[in-house]
Amino acid sequence: MLINELKNIARENGIVGAGGAGFPAYAKMTEQADTVILNCVECEPLLKLHRQLLANYTEEIIGMLDQVRESFGAREAIVGIKSEYTTTIQALEEVLTDFPKVRICPLQASYPMGDEVVLIYEATGRVIKPGGLPIDEGVVVYNVETMYNLYKAVHKSEPVCEKLVSIVGEIDTPKTIFVPIGLTVKETIALAGKVTVEDPVYIMGGPMMGRRGTDNTLITKTTNAIIILPSNHKLAMRMEKNLTVERNRAASICCQCRACTDLCSRHMLGHPIEPHLVMRGVANRDVSNLTPYINSAYCSGCGICEEYACPQGLSPRSIIQEFKAGLKGAGIKVEKIQPAPVDTDRNYKKLPVHRLAARLGLLAYDVPAPLEEKKFSVKKVKIPMSQHIGAPAKPVVEKGDRVVKGQKIAEAGEGLSVAIHSSLAGIVEKVSEREIVIKA
Repeated sequence: MLINELKNIARENGIVGAGGAGFPAYAKMTEQADTVILNCVECEPLLKLHRQLLANYTEEIIGMLDQVRESFGAREAIVGIKSEYTTTIQALEEVLTDFPKVRICPLQASYPMGDEVVLIYEATGRVIKPGGLPIDEGVVVYNVETMYNLYKAVHKSEPVCEKLVSIVGEIDTPKTIFVPIGLTVKETIALAGKVTVEDPVYIMGGPMMGRRGTDNTLITKTTNAIIILPSNHKLAMRMEKNLTVERNRAASICCQCRACTDLCSRHMLGHPIEPHLVMRGVANRDVSNLTPYINSAYCSGCGICEEYACPQGLSPRSIIQEFKAGLKGAGIKVEKIQPAPVDTDRNYKKLPVHRLAARLGLLAYDVPAPLEEKKFSVKKVKIPMSQHIGAPAKPVVEKGDRVVKGQKIAEAGEGLSVAIHSSLAGIVEKVSEREIVIKA
């Protein structure tokens, strides 16, 4: 398949990164790539959906990966996967004999191995420059569900209208299910089972980089998990921070031990992130040296400094993200610079995921959450027009229109954007620039 044809299919079928920020898949497609990496690392504790999906649809996903590689003219494709995912690796080994230009790269179960910058270094030895992109080093990365969505679009003409979500934590039957896009968290949990605490808190995504949700938070193309915790769980409480208090705490007790910097995953790869210097400046209200603040733009937000490294329980990640947002709001663009040498002690500083789960108080929830492919009947969906990086999609339906599941209800906006499709057969109840509501 020609690359331009693949791009058009991805854009028209609404395919974006199935997790993270939702970068449109077509925008990564280029003949400059010599390597395509399939990300099956799931470095955050409790997430299981990608290894499950790849084990169930191995031939389809790997076949599509090789087709993408061929369309790009890339030399090889690499499946980055934790070595402990033995069931999935066995399934891969059974089909890879048919795909000689696809290989497995077994990886340690450390956090944040799924970060593109970290994964690319582990799989290829290449360091992405601070402020740079994977394609600068000839690499394109897609996660497993994104590749599965490409397969469905190319081979079955099916657009993205549902999302694979792991529902774990305080629920009687943890499981992974396909959820119609636009369903609420409360409705989604009801499809999986019953909450086992009276005052639950919902974390959308992973426990390290996720965010707190509510009963009415919507499932979108980037929702990987709903983690249900009791309201008094330390992780739930730490997600509700007062940054004024956190800055004052930094001034009061930061001892400049450097643990936040020494264990920073990007710093170890030569990126100029030095959380301890940001904390020093904040603690002393010192702006004589702006470099640490400006370099906050290179932070990946992985949270190691905040949730694991700091012996005082301070919040360098949250403070850095505040500066990062300020730089973006001021229109200050991050520069691409040369990295420092990779830390020679990096292998000894990796953070095991199981140790991280213990530190976060999540080991009790690390139980099987089997993938169930049951189809659900739902009464209503509220589909956002912005579920991806770039311009929101533009509605092409009107109130009162009858639609079928998979029908395009919004076309890609100008510039970087993708189309959006109905996840439900029914009647359009409301249309706005922000969302489309469909009732069965």
